[in-house]
Amino acid sequence: MEPAERSPAPDGFRPHRVVVLALDGLLPFETGIPHRIFGGPRDGHGRRLYEVVTCSVRPPGPVETDADFTLHVAHGPEALATADTVIIPASYELGPVHERGELTAELAAALARIRPGARIASICTGVYVLAAAGHLDGRRATTHWADAERLQRLFPRVRVDPDVLFIDDGDILTSAGVAAGIDLCLHMVRRDHGAAVANEVARRTVVPPHRDGGQAQYIRRPVPDPQQASTSGARAWALARLHEPIQLRDMAAREAMSVRTFTRRFREETGVSPGQWLTQQRVERARHLLESTDLSVDRVAGDAGFGTAQSMRQHLQAALGVTPTAYRRTFRAGGPRAGTAVPAAG
Repeated sequence: MEPAERSPAPDGFRPHRVVVLALDGLLPFETGIPHRIFGGPRDGHGRRLYEVVTCSVRPPGPVETDADFTLHVAHGPEALATADTVIIPASYELGPVHERGELTAELAAALARIRPGARIASICTGVYVLAAAGHLDGRRATTHWADAERLQRLFPRVRVDPDVLFIDDGDILTSAGVAAGIDLCLHMVRRDHGAAVANEVARRTVVPPHRDGGQAQYIRRPVPDPQQASTSGARAWALARLHEPIQLRDMAAREAMSVRTFTRRFREETGVSPGQWLTQQRVERARHLLESTDLSVDRVAGDAGFGTAQSMRQHLQAALGVTPTAYRRTFRAGGPRAGTAVPAAG
């Protein structure tokens, strides 16, 4: 069964097609992430913004998983030629790809069907496929921290960063393992349709709406020791007053800690410094206000805690690669039309 090319509706609407490449030895959790994240978003008319299709490198049929069941995949490799975005989830049976960094003839033929301009992303060890295909030569990429050293050794031309959740390099995106795949897919929704749409998907999925790609994969104390003080109260306190000046010493005082202890504990719990975290939250607040209100840029800057429009412009430019005005123009009127590309952030 081959998914046919779609003709746009009379108003130009066409859902963005995401094709998930299911390889033998796939991890069901990672394979299901794109369907869960991209399957939900709809526009103001109730139309799905994405269409998700799963395919194999072979004709339709069973694909082995790392669990005690197989998946029946209804589409063959021809589906890759119809993709706006291709996602390659993790697999434990990559064979020569993982052992020698070489594509099988079957896999190479399937990847050759991807049309120029399509966005390609990997989850966890799916990055080996991208590297073996030459897509990552000279680029930054990430994977699960436990596999990063092997990836670098096998593909020395790839600049492997083992510490981050995901990397957006425009047309190529890579992520760490398991839950980082959720972060990556939410990031792509946010990049395509803005923070409001991505936040609604996250709310329905009951996951954090935004974890920055540069956040550390491994946080020493992801679940605070109940016998030790946490910084969660200070974070909640700060979120309620982002529009105000917030000093590190005030956050530390909320938890009755010294600044030094608070800073160390904060990084252990979140993976970033208090200053980085505050900037991330203010950027997200500014994005929300730019998308959902008609407030002036000066007012948005004040409400998000940046103080001045110039300061907000600098932070949004650094985080998103666009100015506040350009961001609002892109996402204010319902977001970009599905099936079209928005420049990558950064």
